[in-house]
Amino acid sequence: MSIATLPAPPYYVVCFSSQRTEIEDGYGDVGAAMVELAQQQPGFLGFESARRADGFGIINSYWRDEESIRAWKAVVDHVEAQRRGRADWYRRYEIRVARVERAYGFEAQHVEPG
Repeated sequence: MSIATLPAPPYYVVCFSSQRTEIEDGYGDVGAAMVELAQQQPGFLGFESARRADGFGIINSYWRDEESIRAWKAVVDHVEAQRRGRADWYRRYEIRVARVERAYGFEAQHVEPG
């Protein structure tokens, strides 16, 4: 996964912090399908994900507005993935929604020695 390329703020971020169970049972396939489905939704801007070996992970999805986030939460396949997550894949999770007002970054420029 790489750092998402996003437009200038303002936009919204949905931060999904989770602790996995040991149950795999389709987790990877459903996760990949949810990323593809999210990318097709109006207002979707980008996605970033990281997971440690102990099962703790954070997924950030970026959206144009709150209406887009509400619409994504209600997509039928996403609702089913949420149900499976609560039943099988997650011990705990927290979702935080925030408006991004400022964003900035850094990228090193590669310089050849010489």
